[in-house]
Amino acid sequence: MAGGDGRGRRALILVENLSVPFDRRVWQECTTLRDAGWTVHVICPRGSKRDTEPEALIDGVRIHRYPLRAATGGPAGYLQEYGSALWHTARLARKVGPVDVVHACNPPDLLFLPALWLKRRGARFVFDQHDLVPELYLSRFDRGEDLLYRAVCALERRTYRAADIVLATNESYRDTAVRRGGRRPEDVFVVRSAPDTERFRPVPPEPELKRGKPHLLCYLGVMGPQDGVDYALRALAKLRDELGRTDWHAVFVGGGDTFDAMVELSRRLGLSEQVQFTGRVPDADLVRYLSTADVCLSPDPRNPLNDVSTMNKVLEYMVMGRPIVSFDLREARVSAGDAALYAPANDESEFARLVAQLMDDPEKRAWMGKLGQERINGPLAWRNSQRALLAAYAAACRDRTPEDRARRRPSR
Repeated sequence: MAGGDGRGRRALILVENLSVPFDRRVWQECTTLRDAGWTVHVICPRGSKRDTEPEALIDGVRIHRYPLRAATGGPAGYLQEYGSALWHTARLARKVGPVDVVHACNPPDLLFLPALWLKRRGARFVFDQHDLVPELYLSRFDRGEDLLYRAVCALERRTYRAADIVLATNESYRDTAVRRGGRRPEDVFVVRSAPDTERFRPVPPEPELKRGKPHLLCYLGVMGPQDGVDYALRALAKLRDELGRTDWHAVFVGGGDTFDAMVELSRRLGLSEQVQFTGRVPDADLVRYLSTADVCLSPDPRNPLNDVSTMNKVLEYMVMGRPIVSFDLREARVSAGDAALYAPANDESEFARLVAQLMDDPEKRAWMGKLGQERINGPLAWRNSQRALLAAYAAACRDRTPEDRARRRPSR
């Protein structure tokens, strides 16, 4: 692979949003770099139920974790969370020592600060843009383009300016890096997220998971304000009330900020007997649910973030060979193609109608599922992203001078 020779080089990956290896994209990047000869360190928060050890060596990757309390109570809570994360990141970066590449994954767009400190010591900075934070702010908080919005735009500009190379998760994000970030196209590499096909493999369906109903509907993913679980629940109520369909059981797998609110909404809609919330489950249970599902739900509403973002759940549905119903989002179509049916943006009644259409057409479900698997094993396969990632690292290190190498050596 291009850029595959990382022998003698050290990379430090900074993550604030999730623990590692729970963050699957970051873990795949870690193992790709390791296999290419890089020595890989990660700094990330500890998980609450997994990834709890302060330090771990997993499959040759050294992970340094810090305690972090997630933000509550509005902007002040985020200031406290991010301030703590930056302090711990800087502390652990000193412990790791000199590196050739510092690789910072957003959100938030604050990790350019420790990255700049490492750049002054000879590292190259790779910015891995998981989210467009200005769009995330608009979509999550519904506060408009206020002072905080202008602040996150300024932080994004500083991050783009500090980075030597930018990794984008799709072409929409790449266009943003070039247009809004002022980056040269040759310095922005598309590294798409892709499911681990070793982790996700269909198993025989288990009819008992359908709770006595002919059909199982499944949602997998985070439950936050912008993720559309409320749209899915209202669509299921319309499936029952407007279309007269009660021949289904639905399971919602995952957790997040709005989990309790979504359980309460399900109760208010009278769906408690037909909708099951599992919380986060082990991989083996997740595979059981997806292997049994007849239709998978991707109810992310159209908003400034979702329209241009690649949804991991769509890719995971596809690798399991499941047909999908989604709202009509630009990047949803790029990912799923004909493996999904698309309701007009945020139209819950049409979403319900398409679910019913797939419930009644097992041949179409099988055809769509096969298409999805072919896309995941072809143009959307992780091997393509591996090549892009290693090419990005090669570009980051290509013009390194002997003086750079000397500067990063620890003093004796």
